[in-house]
Amino acid sequence: MPAFDIAVIAGDGVGVEVIPPAKRVLEVIGGRHQVEFNFQDFDWGSAYYFHHGRMMPADAIDRLRPFDAILLGAVGHPEIPDHVTLNGLLLPIRRAFDQYANVRPAVLYRGVQSPLALRKGEQIDFVVVRENTEGEYAQVGGFVYHDQPEEIAIQTAVFTRRGIERIVRFAFELARRRNGKKQVTSVTKSNAQGFGMVLWDRTFATVAAEFPDISTESLLVDAAAMNFIRRPESFDVVVGSNLFGDILSDISAIIIGSMGLAASANLDPMRRYPSMFEPVHGSAPDIAGKGVVNPLATILSAAMMLDHFGVSEAAQQVERAVAGVLAEGRVRTPDLGGTSSTAEVTGAVLEKLR
Repeated sequence: MPAFDIAVIAGDGVGVEVIPPAKRVLEVIGGRHQVEFNFQDFDWGSAYYFHHGRMMPADAIDRLRPFDAILLGAVGHPEIPDHVTLNGLLLPIRRAFDQYANVRPAVLYRGVQSPLALRKGEQIDFVVVRENTEGEYAQVGGFVYHDQPEEIAIQTAVFTRRGIERIVRFAFELARRRNGKKQVTSVTKSNAQGFGMVLWDRTFATVAAEFPDISTESLLVDAAAMNFIRRPESFDVVVGSNLFGDILSDISAIIIGSMGLAASANLDPMRRYPSMFEPVHGSAPDIAGKGVVNPLATILSAAMMLDHFGVSEAAQQVERAVAGVLAEGRVRTPDLGGTSSTAEVTGAVLEKLR
């Protein structure tokens, strides 16, 4: 029986509420497919920060390295600046394990109402591929005259041909595997950013020439944001920089009905290190502890983990179970207009799996 070791970081806010449902789903589907999951929980995050002055211990990366994957709930606390929580846990893990491909599917499931007025027959089914380790989030820069009236902040985006090429190639290979339009859209801003984004455009064109079976489109980020609203049904695979991918994937999450349905994977496609799977919705402190957070984004992230492990049929069964619950419309959390609890939605998914 194949066995996978999973590091679990529930983290903050609703993270501690959505992780147990995902673990339970993995246990149930694992039993059906003769796959075993060994979970090890780590109490890192904001509570750890309040006690130790850091989001995770100094040897955290070494402790995570032996695992097959990481399942993350959420990171963030109202009393801690976001740049502290982000740079104290999430970004170091992404960089240390070279999780350079952030994959965020956007699927409008049957039975879910998009805030957009889609024409009859139109569907949203695309994926945002975000460069995840460099670009605008490279944290290169600093302060001069700190905390003085003439203070200067310098923030430098870092774009390398290697970094751009590998994420663009990943996007084309994904488009080739998907049952979609066989199209890759590059998101750029080379009219205003004449170095990093020009390198992005040139590298995209070079890689695209290797995939003559895949059609291409290049959009400035402002046009892409507009077209996510105006014609979301036209996209298949969208590839963008760290910042652009981050912003656009939040737009894609809300046009499919709720952030509570937005799953994601932080992948090392070369499989040298553990990849990390997490919902997009964050710690949501406004609803934390109320038992009403939508667990489906985390469950769908767990399905992405199964697919990464090569247990594709199990992954498809989990997604079909989620789709079935949504299509019925009987059980749904408040973010989708319902009154069901986290436990009730989880129970409905498990019932479908059984």
